[in-house]
Amino acid sequence: MSAPRPDGPAEPTPQRYPSAPLRYAAATRPGFLSVTLIGCLVGFAAAYADGAPFDGLLAAVALVLALVAHAAGNVINDYHDAESGADAANTGRLFPFTGGSRFIQNGVLTPGETARFGYGLLGLVVPGGLWLASQAGGGLLAIGFLGLLLGWAYSAPPLKLVSRGLGELVIAACWLLVVVGADYVQRGAFAWTPIAAGVPFALLVANVLFINQFPDAAGDAAAGKHTLVVRLGADTAKWGYFGIAVAAYIWLVLQVGRDNLPQACAAAAFTLLASFHAARGLREHAREPAELGTPIKLTIAAANLHGLVLAATLAYARP
Repeated sequence: MSAPRPDGPAEPTPQRYPSAPLRYAAATRPGFLSVTLIGCLVGFAAAYADGAPFDGLLAAVALVLALVAHAAGNVINDYHDAESGADAANTGRLFPFTGGSRFIQNGVLTPGETARFGYGLLGLVVPGGLWLASQAGGGLLAIGFLGLLLGWAYSAPPLKLVSRGLGELVIAACWLLVVVGADYVQRGAFAWTPIAAGVPFALLVANVLFINQFPDAAGDAAAGKHTLVVRLGADTAKWGYFGIAVAAYIWLVLQVGRDNLPQACAAAAFTLLASFHAARGLREHAREPAELGTPIKLTIAAANLHGLVLAATLAYARP
């Protein structure tokens, strides 16, 4: 495996983050939190499209809690990948997309500081979530508990679900919960609309994780982190990306066709251009991780744009 490409962004160093607040904020990998912001927008818009009144305070609290939970998951994952040796062994990474934040490996934060910060963030979500559930309804407790459990179990022992080849399933479930939870905060009940809109978005978010595993595969395998890509091998796994994307767009078309989503939501299918272009790049370069920068960027763009279009068209369709 080759070292990180020299033309990519510079990795973090202690000199780059001299102040503690900046250091800890950057350790959450804020550039990746956009999918949670957009997932919340899809959920809020789903409730609004069905006629639920919009509560700005509850929406703001839900959004902040979701972002903090995602940030906690990012930091906890960095800690456990450092403990397992997966990030240290990862010489084929495409920073900043794969290989973790590099805060531990480059001496910006110690493993102990990272663990305390990550689990501290996770703990902060609990009191806010309890208050939010008292306002929105008890069903939010189940959503929040399952989300926190999956966020922890994704990388932490003894479950380490990503190391068991279940990472994509966990990610899809988590971001579906983001959409359903945001909807519940506004609606105060469970409904089908956020599931209809949330499934394709969650699948495209799962594809971000999936494609990121290709540059990381050698380091993951060396550390005993048996992700789905490690288990299947690059030549087989590359077709999995295409399958996940196809499933997302078929689900969207079916839900629009069955009037479970407004007709305008079909516009979100235009992001298949980015997804399929990324799938072609992955098929051509699955064994050349240094060439996957563009497919990874297209995958991130597809997930974010898909969610934004869903949110906009749902809100526009309110009767």
